[in-house]
Amino acid sequence: MLYNNETNRQEKEQNRMIRAHKIRLHPTSEQANALARAAGVARFVWNWALAEWNRQYEAQEQPTALKLKKQFNAIRRASFPWTWDVTKNASDQPFLDVGKAFTAFFEGKAHRPKFKSKKRSKPSFYLANDQCKIRDHRLWVPKLGWVNMAENLRFQGRVLGARITRTAEWWFVSIQVELPDTNPMEKAAAVGIDVGLNRLATLSTGEQVESQAFLTTALKKLRQANKRLHRRKVGSKNRDKARRKVARLHYQIVCLRQDVLQKLTTRLTESYGIIGVENLHLKGLLKNRRLARAFSDASLGTLVRLLEAKATQRGGQVIKVDRFFPSSKTCHGCGWTWDEMSLKDRIFVCQNPSCSYVHVPQDRDHNAGHNVLQEALRLIGLVDQAVSGTGSDEDANLAVDAG
Repeated sequence: MLYNNETNRQEKEQNRMIRAHKIRLHPTSEQANALARAAGVARFVWNWALAEWNRQYEAQEQPTALKLKKQFNAIRRASFPWTWDVTKNASDQPFLDVGKAFTAFFEGKAHRPKFKSKKRSKPSFYLANDQCKIRDHRLWVPKLGWVNMAENLRFQGRVLGARITRTAEWWFVSIQVELPDTNPMEKAAAVGIDVGLNRLATLSTGEQVESQAFLTTALKKLRQANKRLHRRKVGSKNRDKARRKVARLHYQIVCLRQDVLQKLTTRLTESYGIIGVENLHLKGLLKNRRLARAFSDASLGTLVRLLEAKATQRGGQVIKVDRFFPSSKTCHGCGWTWDEMSLKDRIFVCQNPSCSYVHVPQDRDHNAGHNVLQEALRLIGLVDQAVSGTGSDEDANLAVDAG
């Protein structure tokens, strides 16, 4: 009986859907100062907990988040009375965050936790679901009151918590909501995607999504703003104004890039049930000093991550093809391989006399999209070979229907 209850609980945890809605806040000047103080308390408590954890760990003790919290509360009123001026979540949640960070570190999933800097770290603090209230376009923050939000909460469900952060000079709240279980609509269509720098994505259907290169476009403004920043005297108001201008420019670039990626991934996951992409080694690509900025500007890792998350929510799946699979050098019609192909060759021409695409110029990325789709279908057992002989999307989707 206990085994059945545990199994049901795990299935429920896997089936539930948690979404987050990030909304911009419009606090008054007094409220903005209070939010900054709460974020400062959260940063101070994180640094205190991290230092104490390191000290106890070096002393062969076994620190835990609960022990550190009890130890801090015992000296809090006498040593840190100013921490009571803000919501208690600002001083309670960092202990849990430190515990989770060390758990991920010991499991090999993350780097060792570091101390947070007042100047470089992003100001933020957490609000538990019993400490925040949401009504229309207002958010209730304990010991502060109602703070205006730019829009209403998009999702209807049980609020799990909220995290308030500051980006550039604006405050945002990210509200986590548990949504009721829904049966996603199954989509039989499949597509292969070849990602790159010249074009952000080339679909096996022939659709091309151009790379916007927002960072490259704004690079001149960024350089001018950074020069202006470093000419200002350290600690002056003019330097602070210049710093905020640089932060606004960076945030504008991030928003433009996220808008393109979010819309593209939403459209793809709503249209296709199976999406094949290449499993790129992004860390290795970023070590190329000539192309590192272009790869960072394209944000290919974010594209794949969004595809995986949204496909799972909509009942689809993303199949990653091995990075060493020669998708660009292989003819999708017959499997002939062009071993001498280089990056400057943007047109693929098959040389196999028995192939129906012999001497037919094909776009390099479009051909790669076909191969990625066929290899993805082979990996999940819907086709027997990576090259089907025809290489058409209609045949691939017929294979999905038959499966």
